[in-house]
Amino acid sequence: MKALILAAGYATRLYPLTKNTPKPLLEVGGKAILGHILDKLDMVDEIFIVTNNFFYPQFNTWLQNNNYSNITLVNDNTNSNEDRLGSIGDMEFVVKQHNIQGDLLVIGGDNLFEDNLTEFIQFFQEKGSSILLNDVKDIELAKKLGIVSLNDHNQISNFVEKPEQPESTLASTLVYGLTKNHLCLFSEALKENKWDSPGNFISFLSQRETVYGKNVIGKWFDIGSLDQLEESRRHYETKGI
Repeated sequence: MKALILAAGYATRLYPLTKNTPKPLLEVGGKAILGHILDKLDMVDEIFIVTNNFFYPQFNTWLQNNNYSNITLVNDNTNSNEDRLGSIGDMEFVVKQHNIQGDLLVIGGDNLFEDNLTEFIQFFQEKGSSILLNDVKDIELAKKLGIVSLNDHNQISNFVEKPEQPESTLASTLVYGLTKNHLCLFSEALKENKWDSPGNFISFLSQRETVYGKNVIGKWFDIGSLDQLEESRRHYETKGI
């Protein structure tokens, strides 16, 4: 199984912290966010990290200074927030450029989670395309996320990206397990102008195919704002991670 870490955004909402430093390389608990993610992927055969031309040198230097194996750093050749490919565009770019034909684990480079992913991967391999879910228990926060409804079989029955009136607080993390036969649908989603948010692909996919959801066991953070970054730092400091 291969993994793809999405790290090609420009994180303008976190300026000035991310003006010259990519968000996945910000430190939480004394370690880069990317380091926390990579430490949970020892069961993966090959890891791709997709970034942009602007931040490519920083990622390349960081990887050279850390002891990780079987990682391919991919440059999507964009230079600004205005010409970015978007999350789905980056997924398609890597899959096509590296001829990925098997199942794929997709993780957002700004996602921090305590689960070791073993149970999620087992769930995915048993069920099919799946996403990791987290009940954020906060309606205002839910308005900024992709909100999911599940049926009695843990299948996604509804997915709304950043709803004005959330039906629940059950949010999609950016941890996806995608079966090989669903990778070809990136192109179809892009044709419908669903290119930027990765949640748009899950919404697109779940309307056409069966997609399952599994709740996260431990804590999860989506580092999309300074508040979330500081909350994650407080949490990891308290736990001594």
